[in-house]
Amino acid sequence: MKNVVVVGSQWGDEGKGKIVDWLSSEADVVIRFQGGHNAGHTLVIDGKTYKLRLLPSGIVRKNKISIIGNGVVVNPWALIEEIEEIKNKGVDINEDNLFLSEAATLILPIHSELDALREDNTQNAKIGTTRRGIGPAYEDKVGRRSIRVIDLLCEKNLELKLTTLLEHHNFLRKGMGKEEYSKQKLKDDLLKIAPEILKYSKPIWKKIEEFKKLNKKILFEGAQGILLDVDHGTYPFVTSSNTVASSAATGSGCGINTINYILGITKAYTTRVGEGPFPTELKNEIGEKLGERGKEFGTVTSRKRRCGWFDGVLVKQTIKTSGINGIALTKLDVLDDFDEIKVCTAYELNGEKIDYLPASSEQQFKVKPIYKSFEGWKSSTCGIEKFSKLPIKAQIYINFIEKFVDAKVSTISTSPERKDTILIEDPFNT
Repeated sequence: MKNVVVVGSQWGDEGKGKIVDWLSSEADVVIRFQGGHNAGHTLVIDGKTYKLRLLPSGIVRKNKISIIGNGVVVNPWALIEEIEEIKNKGVDINEDNLFLSEAATLILPIHSELDALREDNTQNAKIGTTRRGIGPAYEDKVGRRSIRVIDLLCEKNLELKLTTLLEHHNFLRKGMGKEEYSKQKLKDDLLKIAPEILKYSKPIWKKIEEFKKLNKKILFEGAQGILLDVDHGTYPFVTSSNTVASSAATGSGCGINTINYILGITKAYTTRVGEGPFPTELKNEIGEKLGERGKEFGTVTSRKRRCGWFDGVLVKQTIKTSGINGIALTKLDVLDDFDEIKVCTAYELNGEKIDYLPASSEQQFKVKPIYKSFEGWKSSTCGIEKFSKLPIKAQIYINFIEKFVDAKVSTISTSPERKDTILIEDPFNT
């Protein structure tokens, strides 16, 4: 029996929701370990659609423990709103099945305002943030001035911490020509919502240790994708947290030896939301077709996703930086109607062939993909339950990807429906 980390191996939006839902039906505990309410999962269970942003996927299933770890930045108002939204769909959420780390940093209105001010500043290159205050909240965390869940327990302590926080933010606001933020209003708003937040608060590291001793299956659920990792992604066009699998340990409070298997969710083509380099992007009718067939719009923002061919160079790179054991290949059915399908196997940069994505943002924009072409299978893969039943040309495509990226294809998704999944290797029992 193993504990499993699920991460996206591209720029996010790989279809983690469906795979995580399937895995959470086997898990006893589901932990969200990084990010904020800027990324989401869409789950469809018994005909009901659940759009989750902060809540772990296990919350919609009975007899599961869901945990929001210390690595997550939490907008308390967004969390309560999401809890009520999911409750209204008949899901029971209480202090016994939802735990929130007492060490989690809070996203405040001042953070989302700063996020938008920066993004709208025409002197800055746009990063493509969701304007939800994720980055500024992480900045305050690293700057040791953030307000954490536990700080809501004591009004006097909260007052002192808000003074420190606003000294920094009001200095920034003054430089941007904005009025100072009211400490009293912010304190009153936080104290008002505090009881609703604190009832879920727990020392998560301690709870995880209890679950380990009880031999519970733990699923660590990542948000976004490895290529948005602040260290290993396409910097600076990245998120503000570490999205690699190893952050599951630091973002929840357990040793790295708690993790036994890392599953990389990998789309059968490539998409990206927002700004930044994208070597295989197709700004043509093929890219439009991929977007239409794949319904490529963001769960949280509804932003249209940029689309392109599968980038094997990037996926091979993320497999190494995150230690991925196996990949779940999603949205294979989107490729059913193409005459020709391509895979990027190398880049050309300044006349030279290279086999990795350079760290330099300037070079990332310059690289040109070198493709290997495959004949399309031109038949439906939707609902196929065995690898051997897939069209031969689809099998050839998958086998090439598996060999090229150097990781086993453990699962294949052939439609948005949970049942349309080909299981080759069970991460929990490998």
